[in-house]
Amino acid sequence: MVAAAFLLPALVLLGALVVQPIGYSVYRSFFDRSGDAFVGGANYLEILRDDTIRTALGNTALWVVLAPTTATALGLIFAVLTERVRWGTAFKLLVFMPMAISMLAAGIIFRLVYDHDPDRGVANAVWVGVHDTFAESSAFPKARPGRDSPLVPADAGAFVTRDPVRAGVPVPLPLVGVAPEDLPEGTRTARPAAAEPGKVTGTAWQDFTRGGGGRTNAVDPTESAFAGMRIEAVKDGRVVDSATARADGTFTLSEKADGALLRLPASNFREAYAGVEWLGPTLVTPAVIGAYVWMWAGFAMVLIGAGLAAVPRELLEAARVDGASEWQVFRRITVPLLAPVLAVVLVTLVINVMKIFDLVFVIAPGAVQDDANVLALQLYRTSFGTDADQGLGSAIAVLLLALVVPVMLYNIRRLRREGSR
Repeated sequence: MVAAAFLLPALVLLGALVVQPIGYSVYRSFFDRSGDAFVGGANYLEILRDDTIRTALGNTALWVVLAPTTATALGLIFAVLTERVRWGTAFKLLVFMPMAISMLAAGIIFRLVYDHDPDRGVANAVWVGVHDTFAESSAFPKARPGRDSPLVPADAGAFVTRDPVRAGVPVPLPLVGVAPEDLPEGTRTARPAAAEPGKVTGTAWQDFTRGGGGRTNAVDPTESAFAGMRIEAVKDGRVVDSATARADGTFTLSEKADGALLRLPASNFREAYAGVEWLGPTLVTPAVIGAYVWMWAGFAMVLIGAGLAAVPRELLEAARVDGASEWQVFRRITVPLLAPVLAVVLVTLVINVMKIFDLVFVIAPGAVQDDANVLALQLYRTSFGTDADQGLGSAIAVLLLALVVPVMLYNIRRLRREGSR
């Protein structure tokens, strides 16, 4: 009786906060949107038919496979490596620090990290920086011929002269469409090219005068040069000579260019690389999983580190004395001895990702939320969205419970086996 009296408050709370909501959710899942008409298993059939819910189910499966294993693997690596460095405690503190941040705050942080604009998003700032180191983009991505220009569009985004050029006759290559602030740093005023006997000369420049005025297809005193513009001389479909415009826009080609068409290749007009669309339909789920791993790898590291501290050092030293390499010690001794701890971490994270909601809701933009959808988020959207259907929402909740229960039962059985040893 005394034991029952002490247990009664806990049992009442458990019944009110856990058992009763579960029972009511199961009951409600058999009724329609209004809750008045009994529909049997129609809501569960709707789960199988609805493409959005099937996508959420598939994404949840992806989460269960990737997120816990990645976080656990990183936690194991961090725990093992930090034992070998003097500043291991400081490193553990840094890795564990994200656990002090709420999911909402982490979602806002990574929404900015994954921003597509390299000037705002850290991920794309790094990615674009690396890309531009090996493949620099053009400074004239929007340049194009103006009205009555001697240039006409060619294949693959290039421009060519209307007529063949002649040696000794300067060739104007006027373009428009580049904003003055987008011109390369150090751009100078364009200068008309001088005629050179036996050579083809010309000027590539921005045929636009601020404030209006100026002559079309002629170099005016205040117009800017297109320094670095590449010019090719093409005869019979073959490049016979090429040059790069100087700081004042002028260029010189040899006598080989006489009678050729001048071409401005498409590489001059390549759009600036904008980076990866992290929050696009293809990458949004891996991107959100990355944010989750950033938060929970520290949790895995701390638990595994505690288990690692209990591993008998004599076994490790004996293996090293017997000639085992560090990799063999890690794979054949450390990991097997840590198996119970790894199982605890893995199962805990599996249960955690089954109910992941806030990270997906905050990070994924509205346009791709269907692509990043998971069951917990779909439960919220179905039950409390603009077209709320609490019957279907209850069915999703029951499905989510049915998926979590086997993992919980496995965890309970494992804990009982550990306790009986």
